[in-house]
Amino acid sequence: MPQATMLHCDTEAAELICLRDPAVPDAPLEARIGIAPGLALLVQDGAVVGWSLADPARYLTSGYTTPDQSPPSPDTRRQSAECLALLTRPPVDEVTDKEPSAWQLRTAERVLRNQREDRRRAEILHRLVIRMIEDYENW
Repeated sequence: MPQATMLHCDTEAAELICLRDPAVPDAPLEARIGIAPGLALLVQDGAVVGWSLADPARYLTSGYTTPDQSPPSPDTRRQSAECLALLTRPPVDEVTDKEPSAWQLRTAERVLRNQREDRRRAEILHRLVIRMIEDYENW
């Protein structure tokens, strides 16, 4: 399957949808084929056009460690959705172009650093945001 080029996650991070073509949302999906718990292939016009993952924050982990079995906190879900929105296009292009409005990454970094509940997942997101800041701040 071609690499997904479009990501979408709702504000509560209930579902992450990855599509191979930006034109896909313009037509209805024919089917969702479940291939694992919470994971489905999306079919349109007889072809797989992407995939969806339910509750993506639940699977935040580093390396090959097993994800935390407890449900993510509402704050982690919200921060997960915000991070995904910041790290996809067009926001990531604005970061690489050094547009000041794109530096919401600093706010995300502070929020994640200060989050007290669901620390393991918050730390994973925090490391991701820190890496993005380090990679592009002085670029």
